[in-house]
Amino acid sequence: MSAAWVKYAACRRPGIDPELFFPVSESGPAARQVAAAKAICARCPAAADCRAWALRAGEPAGIWGGTTPTERQLLRRARREGTGAGERAAS
Repeated sequence: MSAAWVKYAACRRPGIDPELFFPVSESGPAARQVAAAKAICARCPAAADCRAWALRAGEPAGIWGGTTPTERQLLRRARREGTGAGERAAS
């Protein structure tokens, strides 16, 4: 990643475990991990740029810009179809 936003990303701060952003699933016990990662993203000054990068790159795994892989898939589909439904999925 060479994007400038990376240096401002909350997930890169000391004490933040990068594994937090790569849960094994999005449900069950992993849902707490997803929620914890999203809470960090919610306070991150780089979240919008991070999410935009993940959408452009087609990032298939992890929490990026406060979105799960499923939410990013919905966002990409909604953009292709020209609907705003995907934006609600990421909130």
